[in-house]
Amino acid sequence: MRKLLLTSAGFENPRVRNCFLEMLGKPPEKARALFIPTAAIDEEARAVLPKCRGDLLGAGFLPEHITDFDLDRPITAEELGKYDTVYFCGGSTEYLLERVRAIGFDQPLDEALNQGLVYVGVSAGSIIAAENLPKNLGYLPRKLEVHCEAGSPAGELPEGTVYLTNDQAVRIVNGTAAILG
Repeated sequence: MRKLLLTSAGFENPRVRNCFLEMLGKPPEKARALFIPTAAIDEEARAVLPKCRGDLLGAGFLPEHITDFDLDRPITAEELGKYDTVYFCGGSTEYLLERVRAIGFDQPLDEALNQGLVYVGVSAGSIIAAENLPKNLGYLPRKLEVHCEAGSPAGELPEGTVYLTNDQAVRIVNGTAAILG
């Protein structure tokens, strides 16, 4: 069962955090997260990393259950399967997708998502899942714009581009997508 939560700015909206916890399906203090800061290649993006980690801590994850992984080596589906969620931080969308492809992370990620891993994307981490770039991950069959002043209405996905404000998200479960507002 594939479960993805694509956000502009993480869990700024408590409804987005609560949706994540529902998708997780287990107490957060017993869950394990793979935290991917790879897209944060400039000072501005690196400054947001503590806020991203804070999303997981604020949702109830124990610090010792959050593992940093900078997409600097291949990982197997078996190794990825030890985690309950993968949290992709924001920054450079192109660089993040390049690293995912360079180490072949997309294949074990697909396998782990099929086994119940929850995908959380923030900004660039969300955009790599959408149709914005060539060779994207293909989880959202639309282009995605983040950090918008006005977002797409909550509910079913619109035709064409999806626009998210910082307190919205796209929830995808088994291929069915909806906008949370």
